[in-house]
Formats: sequence, C-alpha cells, structure tokens
Amino acid sequence: MEDLDFMAEALALAKEAAADGEVPVGCVIVRRGEIVGRGRNRREVGKSALAHAEIEAIADACRNLGGWRLWECTLYVTLEPCPMCAGAIVNARIPRVVYGASDSKCGAVRSVCRMFDMEFNHHPTVECGILEAECAELLTEFFQNLRVTLRSRPKWKKPI
Repeated sequence: MEDLDFMAEALALAKEAAADGEVPVGCVIVRRGEIVGRGRNRREVGKSALAHAEIEAIADACRNLGGWRLWECTLYVTLEPCPMCAGAIVNARIPRVVYGASDSKCGAVRSVCRMFDMEFNHHPTVECGILEAECAELLTEFFQNLRVTLRSRPKWKKPI
C-alpha cells in the first residue's frame, strides 16, 4: 500500500465521524505497511476535548504495539494536526506525518504555527496535500450542512 491508500483509509474514518455528527477527521497509523492504529473525531459523542482523531489513533497504536514510542510509524490524517495533536505526535516520536487538508484556523504544522520546527527533541518530517481536495470537500460539506441545520433550529431563550 502507498500514501494514497492509507490516506483513503483515514478519509473513510473521517466519513464515519461525519455520519455521527462529528467534525470529519480520520487518522491511521502505519508501521511496515500495516495499519496499527485508527482514530476519528469523537468529541461530541465522548464529551471530551481530547477525543481528536490523532489522539485516538496514537492510543490505539500504543495499545496494539505494546509501547508509547511509535518511532517506526507514519501518521496519516485528513486535516492538519492542531497544537495538542502535534504535541502528542512529538511525544510519541512519530517520524513522519502525512496530512490532507490544511487548517488555517488551528493547524500547528504549517498553517498557524510550525510546532515540528520548534526546539523540541523530536522533529517529524511532513508531507501535505495527499487527497487534499477530497479531505477539504468533506469538511466544507460538513460545515455547510451544519450552518443550515443551525439556522433552521428554533430561536428561543431560556426564561430567566
């Protein structure tokens, strides 16, 4: 399998997240050509700010591999990691990150800041733009639908 195949797997997880009403982000972690970790956004369902796709995939990979150092792995994610997820990637020692769409509001790899270029003890290599159009379209469609849903909800305030 190649980068496109693994990003397609991450995209399938993002679609699952969207079907559950979550922001559609999916992630897989690969070691030696095999997926060892999977994750997708579950913040709404799990009621947790920590339930990002990358965090779930890292936790899954650590469980499956029996350790916290993912030094032989590549992380594939449909959206540029945020600061929390970029920090988790550094701490897990993941050497390579591949992402689809950039995140101009919260991206911590290249868009808003460049955490992997900072003076941490680990600096993953990065490849971006893999299946970018598909990843971005899924996000755009999700937020367009969300805006329509929010506009159609009844407007009322709780009595004081």
